[in-house]
Amino acid sequence: MGPDLCFRSDGFVPRKDIMPKLSKNYNNAVKIIGLGKIYSVAEAVDLIKQTAKTKFDSSVEIHMKLGIEPKQADQIVRGTCVLPHGTGKKLRIAVFAEGDDVNTALQEGASIAGGDEIIKDIKETGNCFFDIAVATPNMMNKLAPIAKTLGQKGLMPNPRNETITTNIKKTMQELLKGKVVFRNDDSGNIHQMIGKASWDKEKLAENANIFIQTIRKAKPNSAKGTYIQSITMKSTMGPGVKVGV
Repeated sequence: MGPDLCFRSDGFVPRKDIMPKLSKNYNNAVKIIGLGKIYSVAEAVDLIKQTAKTKFDSSVEIHMKLGIEPKQADQIVRGTCVLPHGTGKKLRIAVFAEGDDVNTALQEGASIAGGDEIIKDIKETGNCFFDIAVATPNMMNKLAPIAKTLGQKGLMPNPRNETITTNIKKTMQELLKGKVVFRNDDSGNIHQMIGKASWDKEKLAENANIFIQTIRKAKPNSAKGTYIQSITMKSTMGPGVKVGV
């Protein structure tokens, strides 16, 4: 069987005959955007708003391919960035703390807050129903039993992304106002939601530019060659729009 053939109940057929067909809206969006064309951030935002045709308010995302060695600890790109207009997504924040810090976290909007019981549940189930984990310094040793689970999901609190804190109130307020935590994935890519397709162009462009600038400044000293290799912006279920590096 050749690489372009697949088996179906009625015999071997061309692979393209059984691949899911792209929607009419998607194909029209590709025509509007144009294959291989590169745009400025402002132009990309304009195209995304034109082509976001979902029935719901699509998210707008930015994806950056970085020239790093993600397996090298000194080349991991991570940190925080304050998006002036937030992301448009309601964050689910877990706070690992004890005493008065638990009440403070819940009052400031944490989805869950506490210590031993939450740690036990994560250890037993492996489930993490939150987007960001924050911890007080005294809780870090207690997180050891679930460190692998949190680490694999990119949720382990870390001083470099300011999710280990002695000021729960301030940290919660910053996160809910638009502070995002980023970290490259195993392929050396960065992915971030920067808003909603219904937003004004200016807001989306400002969020995108600030995020790109933040990633530029986060370049590891040990990274060689071209650091930002490509930038793509897109809406949910929409085609990517290439942005000039």
